[in-house]
This record gives sequence, C-alpha cells and structure tokens, in this order.
Amino acid sequence: MIDLDKRTGKIWYNNELVDWQDVKLHVLSHGLHYASCVFEGERVYDGTIFKLEEHTSRFFHSAKRMGFEIPYSEKEINTACNKIVSVQNVQNGYVRPVAWRGSEMMAISAQHTKIHVAIATWELGSYFDPKLKVEGIKLNISKWRRPAPNTIPWDTKASGLYMICTLSKHEAEQQGYSDSLMLDYQGNVAEATGANIFFKDGNGNLHTPTPDSFLDGITRRTVIEIAKSKKIKVIERKISPEELSKFVGCFLTGTAAEVTPVSCIDKFQFKVCNTILDLNESYQVLVRKKKAA
Repeated sequence: MIDLDKRTGKIWYNNELVDWQDVKLHVLSHGLHYASCVFEGERVYDGTIFKLEEHTSRFFHSAKRMGFEIPYSEKEINTACNKIVSVQNVQNGYVRPVAWRGSEMMAISAQHTKIHVAIATWELGSYFDPKLKVEGIKLNISKWRRPAPNTIPWDTKASGLYMICTLSKHEAEQQGYSDSLMLDYQGNVAEATGANIFFKDGNGNLHTPTPDSFLDGITRRTVIEIAKSKKIKVIERKISPEELSKFVGCFLTGTAAEVTPVSCIDKFQFKVCNTILDLNESYQVLVRKKKAA
C-alpha cells in the first residue's frame, strides 16, 4: 500500500484542486497542537457517496460545537466532495473532509485563526480482513473509557476524541485482537474504537448502547432502520459488561466497518448468526441502490 502522503492526483484544499503531494499545513497549526480539528468519514459505492448530506450536516455540527465556522456552505462542501471523487475517479473508496484552525495564533486562545478545509478521497476495500468479516473479529476490553458527556463535545467527530481510541486499538492489536471494546464513564458498554456495537439475544432481539457519551453513528441509525423494516426489535439501553454472556450474537457498525460480525469479546463468545449476515447483505444492497436504480 502506498503511503498516504506519497499518492498522486488532487486534493480539494480551501476551494482549490491542489496536487496531492503539495497539500501542506504549517507545523504550528493550532489544529495539530490543540486538537481544534473536526472531520468526517464517508464511503463511496459505485462512484456515489453514501448519505453525503447527512455526513456534511454532522461535519458542520462538529465544527459549531468546537467553536468555529466552516467558511463554506453545506451545499458547497457536498459539491466539493462529489467533485474530488470524480476527479480522482474513485469507484469504491473513502472520503475524508477535514477542517482545522490554522497557524495565526499559537496559544490556547485561538479566536483569530483561519479555518482551513480539505477533502481527500482514495480507493478502499474492507476495513477489516475480508476473512474476518465472515468469521467474526475478536475484541478485547480497553482500559480506557469514553469520558462523561459534560467533559467533552461527545456528539462530534473531533480529532481529540480519538486519542484513546488509537491507544486502545494499538493495545488490542498487540494482544492479537482486531479491535477493542470501550466502556463508558459509568462502566457500561459503549462502542468499539471506531464503530458502534450491537448484540443479539436468544429471542432474536437486538440490543445496542444508548449513545449518550459517544457518537450516534450514521451507519448505526441506518442499520436500526433496516432491522425494524425486518420486524426485528431494537432495544437501546445501558448494557453492563456482565450481560455479555447472555447474548448469542454481536456485530459492529460504522462507515468503514460497515456491518462486521464479532466472534468474541475477551472471554465472551458469539456466533456469526444468519440475522447478522442478513443485515449485512441488506446494508450492502442499500448502499449501492442509488447507483443501480
């Protein structure tokens, strides 16, 4: 795989198409030092960005919660995302819009910094090993917890919120796992490092944590809609780690992860059941439906 900074083509950068390797930010950019940076992750299927408008709306919400204003309209960002996908001729890949404070000020206070925006896209296959997408991935349980909702802008995709996710995922991989389950500030099940989580009980119902200290993912909401259309009951509630032994199935949802079965979390084992495989199949049909219609 080619390093991301060594690829070719164009990146949309402050309303211009700039050569990929010429896109730079200053080492004293506020976003680098103080995490005043927000981003989105979007999937391209057959040349079309799935739920682009919803992602862009969340992008603007994240920026507002972080106290800065993106200097373009949502319509302009949507147009820019579609444009760069077309320019790069990405058919099945990933789109990364990102906005950050510039280098005009280097201190905690940063009201007078310029807001920069860039959008990059590249071809991307499965987030996890395709074999594991069938057999189910393995998770450990992270020692890090999602912070309390009154301590962070928890409902955003802000870069600083992912620091403990990187720490957790690195530790999991070092232990032979694919990802890590993170608990919330109360010790309840929250999410994986970059995806929401669902459990299936013996009666066919789905249980998923209430998103009150972590992101309510766009893919999460989409899968809930799919499940309800199949008359599957979805219960959003607090889930304690002690309950994991009672569930028969488990899976993750996310833009990158899509619908990924989980075979175990620490000592708890799960089956890759037909319900999860069917939800994945229905999700794949949905994300490509617009192009096929």
